[in-house]
Amino acid sequence: MKYSDCPSAEVEIRIAASPGQVWSWLIDVDLPSRFSAEFKGGYWLDDAEPGLGARFRGRNSHPYAGEWETTSTVVGFEPGRLFAWAVEDVDNPAGSWRFELIPDGDGTLLRQRGQMGPGPSNLTDIIAKMPEREEQLVDMRIEEFRTNMRATVEGIKALAEAGPRKEAAGGAG
Repeated sequence: MKYSDCPSAEVEIRIAASPGQVWSWLIDVDLPSRFSAEFKGGYWLDDAEPGLGARFRGRNSHPYAGEWETTSTVVGFEPGRLFAWAVEDVDNPAGSWRFELIPDGDGTLLRQRGQMGPGPSNLTDIIAKMPEREEQLVDMRIEEFRTNMRATVEGIKALAEAGPRKEAAGGAG
């Protein structure tokens, strides 16, 4: 698969908690840093509250790509159901991410999806140096997405099933 195909990865997990209980964890943009090998933390910009159009900064680290920061903009926000953001340019994002919450009996199905491109990213810089390895690099990156996403949804599951979020556990920013 080529980067220009905007490849994506998706994971999902069932959580024995209501969508409202799971939601409170999703809007903490720093939370995935507890579980992801690559994401090192995030925070809301401009004293923003989570919501459509709000922006946040994220820090990342990768053994081959080094360290970098991105600014993301919330492009989908439906409390208890959808939290989605575009990385860097909203009209031509380096990547797009989303969490979806789907009621499932007495619990919730949590789905996370990440898509590369279509805009430039660290990976496009690496591909430009090794164009003959593009498909291998994209496949490797998609697998890294899946691994980190799986760790994140499993971590959210453990937190949500442990009980309601307490304010002292950290807010959304």
